[in-house]
Amino acid sequence: MLFFPGLTLTFVSQGPAEERTLSCHCTRCLISRQNPGDSIVVEDFRRKLKYFFMNPCEKYRARGRKPWKLMLQILKIAIITFQLVSFGLSNQMMVTFKDENLMVFKHLFLKEYQDQRVDRYAVYTKTDSYLTIVPFFQFINLQNLTVGNHGYETMQGGYIPLILCQEFYRNSNISPGNDTFNIDPHVDKECISIYPLEPLDDNSLSKDVNLSLDFKRLLSVNIYLTLKAINLQTVRHHVFPDCYDFTITIEFDNRACSGRIKINLENDVGINECKDWNVAGTFMKNNQLLLIDSMVIIACFMSLILCIRSVCSGTQLQLHYTAFFHTYYGKTVSWSERWEFVNGWYILIIVSDTLTIAGSALKIGIQTKDLTNYDVCSILLGASTILVWVGVIRYLGFFQKYNILILTLRAAFPNVIRFSCCAGLIYLGYCFCGWIVLGPYHEKFRTLDKVTECLFSLIIGDDSYSTFKKMREKNYMVWLFSRLYLYSFISLFSYMLLSLFIAFITDTYETIKVSFALQLKVWLKNSHSQVFH
Repeated sequence: MLFFPGLTLTFVSQGPAEERTLSCHCTRCLISRQNPGDSIVVEDFRRKLKYFFMNPCEKYRARGRKPWKLMLQILKIAIITFQLVSFGLSNQMMVTFKDENLMVFKHLFLKEYQDQRVDRYAVYTKTDSYLTIVPFFQFINLQNLTVGNHGYETMQGGYIPLILCQEFYRNSNISPGNDTFNIDPHVDKECISIYPLEPLDDNSLSKDVNLSLDFKRLLSVNIYLTLKAINLQTVRHHVFPDCYDFTITIEFDNRACSGRIKINLENDVGINECKDWNVAGTFMKNNQLLLIDSMVIIACFMSLILCIRSVCSGTQLQLHYTAFFHTYYGKTVSWSERWEFVNGWYILIIVSDTLTIAGSALKIGIQTKDLTNYDVCSILLGASTILVWVGVIRYLGFFQKYNILILTLRAAFPNVIRFSCCAGLIYLGYCFCGWIVLGPYHEKFRTLDKVTECLFSLIIGDDSYSTFKKMREKNYMVWLFSRLYLYSFISLFSYMLLSLFIAFITDTYETIKVSFALQLKVWLKNSHSQVFH
């Protein structure tokens, strides 16, 4: 405790009646009188500081000030959660429709495609390559084949054709038996267009379309087509149906020239407002959703203004506090004390409100079909909801038992960050080593991102046995290295570093717990003394 002339500077924790000295880093500070001769200025400033660090309930008991920000935050949590649930249900229907259409296109356009989890669909012979390309021309007769409501994309009164392009080396003469080759690395590209109104016979494909593939110099065959569909399942939920544009790309990848032509089907989805629609006997609630989004934006904007005002008030009081001590006592206030005036919860709410306003604006654009970027909207609304619900912990902190969690996390956070940085360097070393050494022999170490995911799974004990088992034993030296590598990593991170990480949290919790017990004992002693006097 530091004594100044006429003043005692102490810190008060977030508990109802708990005090501790300046050496204990806490979130509040107040100036209390040391002797009856204090000036009126000191007394007024002491009361001002004490009132600033009160929670909403204490302010209401002290001056009868209604906790408007608290009530606004509770209302905001309710409407934001409702908004997120409604958006999540709409997003779920959209994702389901996209995924099921992608599966339909794979069954329609990939020869004998099966619903199985394989790395990639591929062909290995020339005959299979031609037979795989032929079913793509089911596009011509699509409306007679599909059970869905798919149609062709039109432009200027005509259908957009299917485009088939092949890329190949300009010239090549390869003789693997003699270990010789002669190649021109320049890449040429040829494309053909096939319109839906031109039916073709599979047997006359090469003759009529003039499609021939030179597999020795072939690099890739790409097929582009565009289809349309309407998502009618939203009608059952009283929401306007969406019209979808599916831009499908099928790639035959032969760049490795290994004898395995990998086939990949990608589906790029565009969402538009249907031009002409009529739903009989159904009440659409798009206007209701727009009203809720508008309420969310208004509530978040009010919350944003109030929190910014509170942060500005805290900053001004901090400047006043610094000038007060410099003027009256010639003392310099440390930065740690200055940061006590910056309420981190208000900063959290400001960030949350900003994300919510941006996400709600995007959501309104999506509902009015002016925008179709669901991913950005989902990230903004999801991140804001996390911050909103994390902010609820602030109100639980008004109670002593729940406040222990907040103080423990805040006190342990610096040590945890420093420990994580040191452990991260070791983790990166293992990642690069596993990628270089084990990548050619183990599919889980094939790429750097797979290595990081695999090692993180090993830390929590997930799928450890299969990681050991799938290591190929063709190279005994690499196999032995893999055992040393995996055993050392699991022992180091799962048993040592993870235990140290938990110890940081546990030690901090015990320290906070003992501190609370001592403070409560002092408070009870002071209370009994006041009652006695």
